[in-house]
Amino acid sequence: MQELEEGEFYWVLLEATDYVMEEALPYLPIEAAIDPHASYANALVAGIAAIRKMFGKEGPRS
Repeated sequence: MQELEEGEFYWVLLEATDYVMEEALPYLPIEAAIDPHASYANALVAGIAAIRKMFGKEGPRS
């Protein structure tokens, strides 16, 4: 979750990569919220819904 402005929470889905990076995490964003959510909890639920939309209820490893 990211709080870009006070009270505006955004979810971001990241995917691990095989890249070797210095001074950076080896993850790339694959999707993110366009509109802010009023709370961390709301953003979390929306992010989980986005994962389910992409991969189904069982997730990407099913």
